[in-house]
Amino acid sequence: MASSHFPLPELGWDGGWAAAFTEHIEHTEHLAGRVARVDKGACTVLTEQGELRAGYGAEPPCVGDWVAVRTGLVPRVRAILPRRTAVVRGGVGRDSRSGLSGDSSRHVLAANVDVAYIVEPAAPDTDLGRIERLLALAWESGAEPVVLITKADLAADLPGLLDAVASAAVGARVHAVSALDGDGLDAVRLRPGRTAVLLGPSGAGKSTLVNALAGRPVMRTGEVRAGDGRGRHTTTHRELLLLDGGGLVIDTPGLRRIGLSDDVAEGLAQTFADVEELAAGCRFADCAHETEPGCAVLAAVESGDLPPRRLASWRRLQREATWMAGRADARLRAEQTRKWKIIHKEMRRSGRNRP
Repeated sequence: MASSHFPLPELGWDGGWAAAFTEHIEHTEHLAGRVARVDKGACTVLTEQGELRAGYGAEPPCVGDWVAVRTGLVPRVRAILPRRTAVVRGGVGRDSRSGLSGDSSRHVLAANVDVAYIVEPAAPDTDLGRIERLLALAWESGAEPVVLITKADLAADLPGLLDAVASAAVGARVHAVSALDGDGLDAVRLRPGRTAVLLGPSGAGKSTLVNALAGRPVMRTGEVRAGDGRGRHTTTHRELLLLDGGGLVIDTPGLRRIGLSDDVAEGLAQTFADVEELAAGCRFADCAHETEPGCAVLAAVESGDLPPRRLASWRRLQREATWMAGRADARLRAEQTRKWKIIHKEMRRSGRNRP
């Protein structure tokens, strides 16, 4: 972030953002900028006048957001422009630094990204279930999901590993990369103005990958741990970085818990497009793919066309999504009840409900 100013097109600004800015902001003292980092009570915003530290109100922005900043002695975010895409994780608590907007089940990890790089290491192990979870988040976000298998030079059987990952990443591109020797990086470099977010576990090599794409050390990295071959956790916050060769990337801390949000149905349908396609051929429209006769999904498992692990993963994520949606409905009903109690109490106090 050494530049003294940031031309907006390099940050992804276009005519659509300009129109949204004009629609939401009337005063000329407001400046357009993109959020690079969010801390408690303040955020870092990249603008044509340089990097600013700006306060914000009750609704915190998220890394990647386009905002209107009121300039002056104490800069402050006055508006967050409507997001085009948002990577949302569920099942976390409210945190003023998280980019939440009043719902403790929805945690916005990154906003306005074009590509979601799902980063999974080739060694010491590769978790296909974790890839599927992150794919559901990525598809639901509206960004293009791309699976990156890092540390490809450490894979014992790279072709076999890529085949296994491809079977779990239906419809998404899969690339093997090695940040240390540069193999595979050309396929994932970004055009100017394009934004990617890196999603994956701690030690997967996300920060090393960022440094390789940037062509210089912009993120701190750790050595691989002795004994298990895992990378050390180094990133502690989300940050938007402008790459020298064009494009922007959002590095994120390792995701220990990847909960689904309460609105991920479309993302799951795209993640498991192969299962959904098979299900269309079941005898019964409400087939649960358990023991029903004429189940095309079970027939595909029996014939070997669909891995049993794939069906088990689909069932597990569907159950979780259903539970999250039910919890959200219950929370909404409770909130509506609370609001009506407040209204009725105020009406009784003021006598407006008397005949």
